[in-house]
Amino acid sequence: MDFILKNENSIYYECGFSCDNVIFLRLGSEAFFITDSRYTTEAKESIKDAEVIDGGHDLAKSAREILRKNRVKKLLYDPLDWSVEDFYRLTSKLNCYFKKERNFSQKKRIIKSDKEIELLREASTLGSKGFDKFANYLQDGGVGQSEKRLFFKAIELLTNSGELNVSFNPIVAINKNAAKPHALPSENILKKGDLLLFDAGVKYKRYCSDRTRMTEINTKSHFGIKQNYKDKKRQKVYDTVLKAKDRALKVAKEGVKAKDIDKVAREVIDKAGYGKYFIHSTGHGVGLDIHELPIISKRDETVLKENMVFTIEPGIYLPGEFGVRIEDMVVIKNGKGEIL
Repeated sequence: MDFILKNENSIYYECGFSCDNVIFLRLGSEAFFITDSRYTTEAKESIKDAEVIDGGHDLAKSAREILRKNRVKKLLYDPLDWSVEDFYRLTSKLNCYFKKERNFSQKKRIIKSDKEIELLREASTLGSKGFDKFANYLQDGGVGQSEKRLFFKAIELLTNSGELNVSFNPIVAINKNAAKPHALPSENILKKGDLLLFDAGVKYKRYCSDRTRMTEINTKSHFGIKQNYKDKKRQKVYDTVLKAKDRALKVAKEGVKAKDIDKVAREVIDKAGYGKYFIHSTGHGVGLDIHELPIISKRDETVLKENMVFTIEPGIYLPGEFGVRIEDMVVIKNGKGEIL
């Protein structure tokens, strides 16, 4: 079916190039990349299978003219792409039925190609190296720094001082701030003995990585999966989350529903007495977007298939105390879950 796109990553998937001011139309075998003069030269150099059109200051007008010229009567669109104003300007006085379907581009992208898997694997490898660099920094010079300072240092180390882009703003959270799943960096100062949560990723050729690890600040701080803490409560919570992640990975196989992975992780945490402190889904798809389909939640009926990529990231968050989350990216390969 003919469709229209406005989301940058969705457009990149279709034609290998995108920018922050574009409308993309696919009409049968023809495609149109409508942008303004700031991007037309690079677009023409980068795009092979779409006509690049300079839409000036009114891209919607150019899109309407193309739709009228081609006598398009029905067009698929994603309502999440459009503001009310932009959609009104696009559809005004146009004799065309716009069929609404949320996330239709992500649905197309839910099964990755082998090439995409390799890009995601490389992004994960580069992200892991960034974690190692940050762990070394924490051990050598992190004590006495605020979360805000650590946040900016993490970006520097993850990106090789700007060589890469981060997938999202990293989460650097100490002790009770880690009890907030998406904690913002604060003025909290890192001290010896503190528990630190680090959630971060980088992009490689636009494809994202996503990982979360914990460490306790001492002379041997590291982001390895095996952690030993002096505090028994910290250790129990960490071991529970790790067990939940490992159990979830074991059931992540082709033919299994996404909600069944969530169920297994949640059962482990429930049994340990922390069920009410696991306050988010077990995971999400990753690709060009940091959050894609499938959603590893108790409501997602998606049946896992070969080359689907998603995170497994159970967590326990104790308000006013600390939080623990452990996260890996997983691909369904040869019928079973494999950590990227």
